[in-house]
Amino acid sequence: MYELLMDDKMHEECGVIGVYTSKPELTTQLVYYGLFALQHRGQESAGIAISTEENHIEQHKGMGLVSEIFTNDVVHRLSGNVAIGHVRYSTTGTSKIENAQPLVVNYKKGSFALAHNGNLVNADSLKEILEDEGVIFQTTTDTEVVANMMARNYKGNIVKSIKNVMEIIKGAFAFTIMDDKSLIGVRDHFGLRPLCIGKRDDGYLLASESCAISAMGGEFIRDVEPGEIVVINENGIESIKSTKYAQKKSCIFEFVYFARPDSTIDGINVYQARFNAGKQLAKEAPVKADLVFSVPDSGTPAAIGYAQELGIPYGLGLIKNRYAKRTFIEPNQELREEGVKLKLSVLKELVKDKVVVIIDDSIVRGTTSKQLAKMVRDAGAKEVHMRIASPPVTHSCFFGINTPFRNYLIGATKSLEEMTEFIQADSLQFLSIDGLIKATGKENGFCLACLNGDYPMEVPNFK
Repeated sequence: MYELLMDDKMHEECGVIGVYTSKPELTTQLVYYGLFALQHRGQESAGIAISTEENHIEQHKGMGLVSEIFTNDVVHRLSGNVAIGHVRYSTTGTSKIENAQPLVVNYKKGSFALAHNGNLVNADSLKEILEDEGVIFQTTTDTEVVANMMARNYKGNIVKSIKNVMEIIKGAFAFTIMDDKSLIGVRDHFGLRPLCIGKRDDGYLLASESCAISAMGGEFIRDVEPGEIVVINENGIESIKSTKYAQKKSCIFEFVYFARPDSTIDGINVYQARFNAGKQLAKEAPVKADLVFSVPDSGTPAAIGYAQELGIPYGLGLIKNRYAKRTFIEPNQELREEGVKLKLSVLKELVKDKVVVIIDDSIVRGTTSKQLAKMVRDAGAKEVHMRIASPPVTHSCFFGINTPFRNYLIGATKSLEEMTEFIQADSLQFLSIDGLIKATGKENGFCLACLNGDYPMEVPNFK
């Protein structure tokens, strides 16, 4: 809870993994490596489901970090040819073990497991219909809605069941699904959530990001296309393309903040996009300064690009405490505003008597930016200028990213002058939407709803 109180970022959605291998003794280790590489996408819970040699799906999941949940005993106990994994940050449903994924469903035709990254906008109405028909839910996640619908639509072919369900659900989703013999990857028709395919000598891999493919010793092949179903089994890999046209809308914040910089998503290298954003920001909002530094870590590539473009020295003005991510001591109101100091400290010797530019990837509430500006000024900086490598966040996301309601978004409630006054910086400027798109190297194909309110589908009306 404390992490939410002190943080001023959109929160990661989730991460999914899939493994199909001819070496069952390696499967759990591969999933572990993949989930470890995706830990940045969710630190709340993690889990694995695996098809054993007896064609039975076993699972192991828990609350906390991947390294805490998957001990050596667990990794060496579970073996099989097919497995999926999940790391979770809750965007629907509360933080409890019942909501940890993957979900394993046993029904009269057999069993399957499902892991989901994203969020459905019509989950509540679908759940109400299912409950009226007698379905009893064990969790509070929209993933269980999908699992129940898949089981009810099953007519002897799991792919047909998935296709039928895809026609009914609305929202953002990247699924990894498995039964006792096959691994399946699914991406929503807009491609809002990422999913990619990798290959090893002994099989195939699925992952939310290419960095996880590398961690599992695989070679990145390609991204799953929007609306595509990928089926992997003993016959190899089969692609089932969607016949339903939808304009591609990849989440722009994967490139701003969520994804690891060593990942490539939909042909865009994340580090390069952030570096380009910094260079573009320097062109749009230059400052005559002595020093440029970032709010680590996601702001660092942009800060390097900004400094390089203007010929200003780049330094480590803020030092990050790597062990402050998870804390369970909730401070009182008097100390809560000091919470950012647990995560970041100022290198006073570097900023003293200097005009500095702080580069951050985004601002959501503005509270952290305000505290950082004060910390840097208190450390002796002559002037403190804030530059943000993305446009103001003005609308809530309903597609698997945990953003506050709109009235808590500083970009939706204050003008640029009011935001500058609120964070008490000498100046504040944001990258333009056009500048952000230009930084990706593409001309279109992004969901920008949190920046401009243009949602790719109908969303709940409590914006």
